[in-house]
Amino acid sequence: MTPEFVTGFFFEAIKTTMFLAAPMLLAGLIVGLLVSIFQAATSISEMTLIFIPKMMAVAIALIFFFPWMMQTMIVFMENLFNNLSFYIH
Repeated sequence: MTPEFVTGFFFEAIKTTMFLAAPMLLAGLIVGLLVSIFQAATSISEMTLIFIPKMMAVAIALIFFFPWMMQTMIVFMENLFNNLSFYIH
């Protein structure tokens, strides 16, 4: 195993992780921004108001994107297991 191979493997793992986390993070970001704009427009300064909508948005994004996430994880793991003998040498 060369240093370039290890670096490439970890890059792919981190890229896959970011792709898997992105839908939930973006949903939470968008809902948080919308609630913050609503709070600023109405002068409501309740800090706990943002948590429930963000949790709901993340849960809905997880339910909606779960099949794609599962397929992405399966492809990554199949690639890992199929090339395991190459990784060991």
